[in-house]
Amino acid sequence: MAQGEGFALRIEDLHVHYGPSHVLHGVNVEIPAGSVTAIVGRNGVGKSTLINTIMGLLPPTSGHVYCGDKDLLTLPADRRKQHGLALVPQGRRLFKSLTVEEHLRLVPPIRSGPFTFETILQLFPRLRDRLGASAQTLSGGERSMLSIARALVLNPAVLLMDEPTEGLAPLLVEAIRDIIPRMQQEGLTVLLVEQKLAFALAVADSLAVMERGVIHQEFARDKIRDVSKLSELILRGAGVEDRAANAPDQPGSARLS
Repeated sequence: MAQGEGFALRIEDLHVHYGPSHVLHGVNVEIPAGSVTAIVGRNGVGKSTLINTIMGLLPPTSGHVYCGDKDLLTLPADRRKQHGLALVPQGRRLFKSLTVEEHLRLVPPIRSGPFTFETILQLFPRLRDRLGASAQTLSGGERSMLSIARALVLNPAVLLMDEPTEGLAPLLVEAIRDIIPRMQQEGLTVLLVEQKLAFALAVADSLAVMERGVIHQEFARDKIRDVSKLSELILRGAGVEDRAANAPDQPGSARLS
């Protein structure tokens, strides 16, 4: 298989330091084009660091970030957008004084695609009612919708989502859950970091369990037979030294039984 073929995003041996702290210890993960992949794990294992490094918001120590066959590692975040990456950041990070419409019109699309101003309002009808409202007046759910909509208006090839359901009420979590498959139907590749295992299982084709700065194991959703054992694996947090002994023979084919 040619380099990049079949994969929208490929991370190879990615290392990141915060000062003397070694946070990512050689992350390797491949994200098939058109798929939804969830990175799951306990707080503090490096999930958000991985997303922010892929997007170019944190400098890596070494490794590679391929989008298709292009290594983006040395490119700043704005150049990575031009290669098809967009981010829904943890905490939304909206401009308080800008209106909903101004957020959606602030940045032009990076390519033509299915997500126009009008189709995005069809996805998020609540935002149509709030077009003239400033971000600081929006509810938490409306801010989440706007953060996702702002990324979609770029028409990215790969959407990175960092804790999209954080702080949301169950009904709003359900609304976000329904939107992700619709984005996938339009050909979008999604990589999301998620604390809620039930949400990840509902939307993702595969789950990658992260522990101590590495991808510890990967599972195809349709191969998971015992969700409680997957939950125990995440909570137990097997160390990096256990990786070789516990990893499945083929990534994405593990049977939890």
